[in-house]
Amino acid sequence: MCGSVRRTCVVDGDTFWLDGVKIRIADIDTPEISEPRCDYEYQLGMRATHRLVELLNGGPFELRTIGSRDEDQYGRKLRVVTRGGRSLGDQLVSEGLARTWTGRREPWC
Repeated sequence: MCGSVRRTCVVDGDTFWLDGVKIRIADIDTPEISEPRCDYEYQLGMRATHRLVELLNGGPFELRTIGSRDEDQYGRKLRVVTRGGRSLGDQLVSEGLARTWTGRREPWC
């Protein structure tokens, strides 16, 4: 998880820093932990965050672009994270910790 120095760390369930580059996992949406709308969202967001740490630490992974957008409005690189051809985002979705990204945020509360 990230502290004050953000070079390589996990921010939340769908955002992380890798070698000084901020990455937004493009194929999922996870609950917010910085400004949750309810306790359920925060708790699920923390579970997603910890699980993403485990998944990223589980071995080498690849970052793929999708579509024509390279970055979001916050300057984060939009990437799909894969290992062995499988999306780590899909893994989080299958575990109930994320939703497939549909182009807009949906409420978690």
